[in-house]
Amino acid sequence: MRSIKDIFGRVWAVWGAIAFVVTMILFLIPFFAFSYFSRDPKKTFRFIRYSRVWMGIYLTIVGCPLRIRGREYFRKGQTYIVVSNHNALIDVPVSSPGIPGGNKTIAKAEMAKIPVFGLIYQTGSILVDRENEKSRRDSFVKMREVLDMGLHMCIYPEGTRNTTDEPLKSFHDGAFRLALSSGKSIIPMVIFNSRRANPPTKGFFLLPVRLYLDFLPEITALPEETVEQLKLRVHEIMKNYILSHQPNRMSGSG
Repeated sequence: MRSIKDIFGRVWAVWGAIAFVVTMILFLIPFFAFSYFSRDPKKTFRFIRYSRVWMGIYLTIVGCPLRIRGREYFRKGQTYIVVSNHNALIDVPVSSPGIPGGNKTIAKAEMAKIPVFGLIYQTGSILVDRENEKSRRDSFVKMREVLDMGLHMCIYPEGTRNTTDEPLKSFHDGAFRLALSSGKSIIPMVIFNSRRANPPTKGFFLLPVRLYLDFLPEITALPEETVEQLKLRVHEIMKNYILSHQPNRMSGSG
């Protein structure tokens, strides 16, 4: 027999879906107006500004207000590779608008096939087909272009949502190869409580829970540091931060 919490989570997810569609429609009017005439990077900067307003409204009305810390780590005039943990679908609409300044996210190509939403998704993303070697190679070139345009590049180095009991899954190499090849610093981003709000194992489910997004100080590759060494160093920093701050974030006292 389902618990009251499970039933509520399914019902609240219906409200969340309705609110998402309604706010998206309101967002689409100005979005289509500027997207027709604009080109990157101007188009992406505007997209992020609109998305920030959209998600600020949406997250509030579904009971998942977002608190952001660490914006001061983004130095003016610098672009960064932002690496984030990934626990739930709600991470994507939280992370991209939460990053100061214009940015793009690496994302699954199949999501762009969704009618209407796919157009929005493409604007804020570099699309990659993980099963296609050429697509993966091309995405790396496109990520370099994003950084060259003066935009941040947001990457989820775990690859897919973390459904394990560990604070972080192992990382893939892409973000760290990009850091070494571009010379750009990494800013870790840690999202708290998204798994509680939108558990990856429950499918269509949402609970009103306060979300936290914490940026950590920038990490620059050391001289002669390899991709593997940089990857493990960033993973350790993020893992330790999650373990030390998770109790406060879960209790809402952080």
